Amino acid sequence: MVWNRLLVALVFGFWCGFCWAETPTDGKPFNGLDLHLGNLYRLSDAQTRSISPENFTGEKGKGGMAVEGTGRQAARELGQGWKVSPSVRIKAKTTFTLAEINGCGAIQQIWMTPGRLEMTRFFILRCYWDGETEPSVEVPLGDFFACGWGKYCLINSLPVCVNPRDAFNCYWTMPFRKSARITLENLAERDMTLYYQINYTLTQVPEDAAYFHAQFRRTLKLPFKSVYTILEGVRGRGHYVGTYMAWEAKSPGWWGEGEIKFYFDGDREFPTICGTGTEDYFCGSYGFRNPETHLYQPFSTAYAGMPQVLPPDVVDIPGQRFGLYRWHILDPVRFEKELKVTMQALGWQEGGKYLPLEDDIASVAYWYQTEPHAKFPPLPSVDELVIKPLQLAQPKPEK
Repeated sequence: MVWNRLLVALVFGFWCGFCWAETPTDGKPFNGLDLHLGNLYRLSDAQTRSISPENFTGEKGKGGMAVEGTGRQAARELGQGWKVSPSVRIKAKTTFTLAEINGCGAIQQIWMTPGRLEMTRFFILRCYWDGETEPSVEVPLGDFFACGWGKYCLINSLPVCVNPRDAFNCYWTMPFRKSARITLENLAERDMTLYYQINYTLTQVPEDAAYFHAQFRRTLKLPFKSVYTILEGVRGRGHYVGTYMAWEAKSPGWWGEGEIKFYFDGDREFPTICGTGTEDYFCGSYGFRNPETHLYQPFSTAYAGMPQVLPPDVVDIPGQRFGLYRWHILDPVRFEKELKVTMQALGWQEGGKYLPLEDDIASVAYWYQTEPHAKFPPLPSVDELVIKPLQLAQPKPEK
């Protein structure tokens, strides 16, 4: 018994010593960033702020003061302070500034709900850091939150969550040194209502902190024997942290044999990193199949998932759609000067041969890098952003 107690004491002492050794000892005050359970107890001089329709500027002591807003009628007998301005109306074909922040700090969480998921490809989210004229983030709203097919799907990951009914949540840290501006453009023919909240902190940002970027692309029909480009033209130093793909199979059979490739810092014909298959890259295997039903098995985890299969009760029918994400949180792809990312689209044909596919593929690339960044390619046109109604090919009758 004595030896058992001694062993417990030694283990406990070692663990406490290890934990204290992990606490920074450089004498610098904690800036309130990079929070986790292991440092949540630490005090900081960082200032918490939040922007919403109830406080458009995020100023201290200025929340809940509205006397006009989308809730004015509902609050007409209660008055100021009673949910007078919970949302905004964004006119058709206009851009609304969601947040304009001056100072040094970081955005730590974004929540919003557009209410019309089928239209989210027409709502373009943009972020500008430190007075940029070109956005560092330019992505349709649903795709940014890994929900790109205009229909709800539950997502339970570390940096992105989509909760019932259609609540978009983002936890990517987005640092800025002078200012931050976030806008939403409504490309639709109708006005939209948006509820949103942007939580941030004003604090010192480390010298080695890079800026958050996200870029959208879509190819309606991938040319035969070509590869899909997720990202290219990146110039600067940084690291790649995530991929979302909205994939519609156009051919019968399995669609996920293609390899992802990362070209950086002088790579030309051949990449430094080459994956072994689409489902492998998204951390699945053997076609994402449920071993009992043989149907696709949706899943959503901290770092990877295929949360969306439309419809879920068929397999390998042309027209079937998939949403997939992969977050490189513990394994970022670091580059010093340049980066390009591609994905093959491969299936199978008779004779055990690969079949290059001509699928409808959209993607979002997420990365951090130093500024200035290279200008993004133009967004697809409104017609190219359209999500057409789901239409499955009719299976051929058996002979």
